[in-house]
Amino acid sequence: MQREHCRLHVYVLTTKHVHLLLTREHATAVPRLIISVGRRYVQYINHTYGRTDTLWGSRYKSPLVQAETYLLLCQRYIERNPVRARMVSDPGDYRWSVCRANGLRQEDAVPSPHPIYLALAADDTSRRGAYSDLFRYELDDVSLADVRMALTQD
Repeated sequence: MQREHCRLHVYVLTTKHVHLLLTREHATAVPRLIISVGRRYVQYINHTYGRTDTLWGSRYKSPLVQAETYLLLCQRYIERNPVRARMVSDPGDYRWSVCRANGLRQEDAVPSPHPIYLALAADDTSRRGAYSDLFRYELDDVSLADVRMALTQD
């Protein structure tokens, strides 16, 4: 059996949901990853808190992203989610976000930098600065609507 892999580029974990931006090597890699995580996490939560119910409220969404034109917009959408939810005033302040690694100089072994992120600048310092500049402003209404529409059409 061939091993399937996903590379995690962006994540945000909130109290209501999880956003992951993944690159897959094979078509079935993401569904298999989600099933595996779901089984293990639900078992952990049920065991820890004495529950027996299902944990997830709905099926996961996995829209495809055109990396060249849409990836950084999706990253901004995901990483600004805690700001839109009024959990923090700046995306870099949210503990459970990769924004702290991509835009600030805080180490995080989990994400794998996407080639488009790496192409923002030639060196780490300039790249982090360019990435942070993307977060100075909230996404416009058209961009938010585009991302939300993609999430509902999976």
